[in-house]
Parts: sequence; C-alpha cells; structure tokens
Amino acid sequence: QVQLVESGGGLVQAGGSLRLSCAASGRIFSINTMGWYRQAPGKQRELVATITSGGSTHYADSVKGRFTIFRDNAKNTVYLQMNSLKPEDTAVYYCNAEVMTPEYYVMDYWGKGTLVTVSS
Repeated sequence: QVQLVESGGGLVQAGGSLRLSCAASGRIFSINTMGWYRQAPGKQRELVATITSGGSTHYADSVKGRFTIFRDNAKNTVYLQMNSLKPEDTAVYYCNAEVMTPEYYVMDYWGKGTLVTVSS
C-alpha cells in the first residue's frame, strides 16, 4: 500500500501565501507524475498543477504566475507554493501520485486533502 499525507493548509488573508506538502510512503518503486487538485464547495475537483519525475510542470490557467509546484524525488514529496492567494482559491487541496510498485504495477493514489481558506 501507498499513503499520501498532505500538510500545510490553513486560513490566510487574500494576498498571502501558503506552502502545501505531500509525502508519499509505502510500497514505492518509483513515482511518475505528482500533482495537486482542488475541490471548492459545490464544484467539481479540478487540476491545479502537475510535475513529472523529470521536472516538467503544468498549471491551470487560474494559478499560473501565482503557484509553483516542485518536488523532492529523494523524499517522495511534492510541494505547492501558493502566493498572491485569492478568495476563489479556497478549496480542499488533494495530492495525487502515479506510483510504480516494486511489482511494476502503476497505480494512482490520492491523499485525504487539506483545507485552504482565503479570507477577503
């Protein structure tokens, strides 16, 4: 089994910053793409940013220039640095990882989420 544990969420004023972390542990041979998704109340889950094992990144248009995704492959950890936060960034943020197990199965895992609340 693989576990993803997010941390770093909280309450922040508009214009402020937060850094989210997500550490993967368990039966991991390697991790391909890691990413952050979010789900606001009453809305569907949406992609925020992804990063490949080689460091290639992709961002949703709504966060480009404000959020930065990066990872530490040695620690199986992905981060999301969020700057210039807006009230519309309020959501539960979920970590996702595409994991190759020691048996060479590729499986998708999700964390339980961390709440980010941005006050106006």
